[in-house]
Amino acid sequence: MTQPLATGSTIGILGGGQLGRMLSVAASRLGFKTCIFEPGGDCPASHVANFHLQAEYTDEEALRRFAESVDVITYEFENIPTSALDILEKLRPIHPNREALRVSQDRLTEKTWLTDLGLKVAPFADVTDAETMAAAVQHIGTPSILKTRRFGYDGKGQARLKSPEDAAQALADMNGAPAVLEGFVDFTAEISVIAARSQDGQVTAFDPGENVHKSGILDTTTVPAKLPARFQTDAVLMAGRILNALDYVGVLGVEFFVTPQELIINEIAPRVHNSGHWTQNGCAIDQFEQHIRAVAGWPLGDGQRHSDVVMENLIGDDMDRVPELAADPNCALHLYGKAEAKPGRKMGHVNRIIRG
Repeated sequence: MTQPLATGSTIGILGGGQLGRMLSVAASRLGFKTCIFEPGGDCPASHVANFHLQAEYTDEEALRRFAESVDVITYEFENIPTSALDILEKLRPIHPNREALRVSQDRLTEKTWLTDLGLKVAPFADVTDAETMAAAVQHIGTPSILKTRRFGYDGKGQARLKSPEDAAQALADMNGAPAVLEGFVDFTAEISVIAARSQDGQVTAFDPGENVHKSGILDTTTVPAKLPARFQTDAVLMAGRILNALDYVGVLGVEFFVTPQELIINEIAPRVHNSGHWTQNGCAIDQFEQHIRAVAGWPLGDGQRHSDVVMENLIGDDMDRVPELAADPNCALHLYGKAEAKPGRKMGHVNRIIRG
């Protein structure tokens, strides 16, 4: 473990979206500066970071300049080009590490890695063409879901199969991208655990949150989750097992399907996570500060929850409700500063404190 970063040090963040924005705010509370590397202008993180280096991830000179201007590097999204990481990691430490990115960037790699670790995932099969698609449908069956192996999020890059007759159209919807067919899980709920690991191997986790999705996008996360105690323990232990296996530093999100018998891992996210936003008003130390503490080599907070919370994403024209939400004494607004509200676009979120 390296020496903890001193206040006044600069943390580099790859990506300038809302997660980078909230990481920058958390860093500032601990006395750190932040530098955002983001190709787009007027991005949410640029409004609050100390510096915004606007350049493409293919700009090698800009990447070097970015690395040389910061003390440590982290990221707010996982699909960072390998070529950029090749340059950056020679100049500064990157947390979480490249192994976490390698595993999470490809759904097939992720599911195979989790299975090899002895963890349960939905049945899956690699799909590259019509022949492998036919074999996958025969093996997995229907209903099932075809997902691109890379770059899918918020329900994008997915096609559902209700019957084998849907296979051809589902494959066409992938536009030639490598994909994975996943078996349908008859779940009773979806939960996620936000956990963290420090540079010296300390692991801590926030309480599991119960998630509800609409049109493939997270709508609400409720804490505490309606979950048997043994499943709460199992979820936290599985998250810790993943963190240790990856030699991880930072915050990780693990999504689960809950069935009457067991927990099945849906996916992992090597970063702060939408379903962890409730921690901003439910805990003394939220997921963003926890991540900054980890990458800076500071001690982790314990993540103890002091309030029950319902987090709701504000998407598109949900922004019309802001005046009403702002007047509610139980609501804490977190708006991302995006200029234009569009359908399906996350504009902010609200944490509603549930009082007993």
